[in-house]
Amino acid sequence: MIGLGSQTDQDGKAEQRKRLFTILGGVLTLIALGAGLWWWLVASHYVSTDNAYVNVSTAQVTPLTSGTVIDVPVQNTQFVRKGDVLLKIDQADAQLAYNQADAAYGLTIRKVETYYANLDASHAAYDRAKLEYDRRAGIRSTGAVSKEEFSTVKAAYDTAAASLESAKAMTRNTDVLHHPEVLAAKAQADTAKLNLDRTVVRSPVDGVVSQRSVQVGQRVQAGTPVMVVVPIQDVYVDANFKEDQLAKVHPGQKVELTADLYGSSVKYHGIVAGLAGGTGSAFSIIPAQNATGNWIKVVQRVPVRIVLDPAELKAHPLRVGLSMAVSIDTSK
Repeated sequence: MIGLGSQTDQDGKAEQRKRLFTILGGVLTLIALGAGLWWWLVASHYVSTDNAYVNVSTAQVTPLTSGTVIDVPVQNTQFVRKGDVLLKIDQADAQLAYNQADAAYGLTIRKVETYYANLDASHAAYDRAKLEYDRRAGIRSTGAVSKEEFSTVKAAYDTAAASLESAKAMTRNTDVLHHPEVLAAKAQADTAKLNLDRTVVRSPVDGVVSQRSVQVGQRVQAGTPVMVVVPIQDVYVDANFKEDQLAKVHPGQKVELTADLYGSSVKYHGIVAGLAGGTGSAFSIIPAQNATGNWIKVVQRVPVRIVLDPAELKAHPLRVGLSMAVSIDTSK
């Protein structure tokens, strides 16, 4: 009887284990089917990467005139508006050059005004000479005018006509302010004024001052960068996706992003702006090219540019170089 009871217990336990394994198998099958269904309906429509960084087209500040720096009213990390003064250069030389050019412009206007006055005088002289010439030419055949007198009047008339043509040539098809000599003098004055204005260097965009490398008293040269303004309100994300992730990625698709700075609780939303024209390695200083045959294939990455929602950027500002996690919805 004892042996029979033990056998029954063992059979019951074996049956229970079989039932449990069957249930476990069913659960695992359901999980696998659920995971497959989720991948097919959801996950397969997204590609993601954490190889992504904040970037922006910075505004390099470069003086357009040379001189000695007399003031630098901004510091690194300071936010500036477009048009704010970043740098002042000693204006003494530029001011003198402008004063000289402006005075030359005024003198040129007065000089050209004499051309028009001479034109009026030449017209009057020509009219008088023509009247004298016509009067004597009309009575020359009667012998009332000597040959010598007629020659003198004719010479005066020819001289007056030549003087009038010369005066007309100096003023033809223009007025005083649009005369070529006046325009040339005005261009020189405008250039001098521009050089004077350029002694005050202003911010080209709204942004944060970075990489300031200039001090008061330093002499700067035209074309030499002195600082950078970073327009943080215009930052975008460069996400480096693997080449086998990009078959369905195209501009206009929606993107969800998180920044390591704020964590997963803060989400950004953006749009795919475009894909780079080549892989990162293709544009490196030393491209990965090997013609010897000793080559190992490496999965390449292509930068994808993503523009962000300005309102979200304003609420949670980002800085250039910060790490981002990116997920692109490729279903549309």
